[in-house]
Order: sequence, then C-alpha cells, then structure tokens
Amino acid sequence: MSDTGSVRGNEFVRRIQALGKERGVEVRWIAHRGKGSHGLLYYGAEPTTVRNLKDEVDERAYHKMLNQLGLSEKDFK
Repeated sequence: MSDTGSVRGNEFVRRIQALGKERGVEVRWIAHRGKGSHGLLYYGAEPTTVRNLKDEVDERAYHKMLNQLGLSEKDFK
C-alpha cells in the first residue's frame, strides 16, 4: 500500500470524515447493531462497509472501500 501503511478502520473513518468536512460533503458512520463490529460509512450518498474499527484494513479492502465511496488514493492522502 502506498501511503496508507497500516491504517486501522477507525483511522480510515476519521480521515474520510476530515475529507468530507474539508469538501463540504456529509459523512455518516452507522454502527451495526447486535454482534459484530461492522458498520456503514457514508460519504455523501455513497456507502461502504468498514469492518472492525480496531483492525488494520488490508490493501484490497482499502482500495475497494475508496472505490465504493467514489474516492481515489490521492483524495485520501
């Protein structure tokens, strides 16, 4: 992974929230109820699922989540 190194789920959410604030895009985090630690992250109207916030996001999932949000790696830096 280029600049991401070992990004945890909570850091990914924080960075997307900061990007949304900077760009004036609504960002929402909705934790799933019940067992499990997954949640939905919305960047505007685009959703993606984030696994456990404490776990590191693997490279494939990282790129998939950015793609689902309509963002590129350049946006995330």
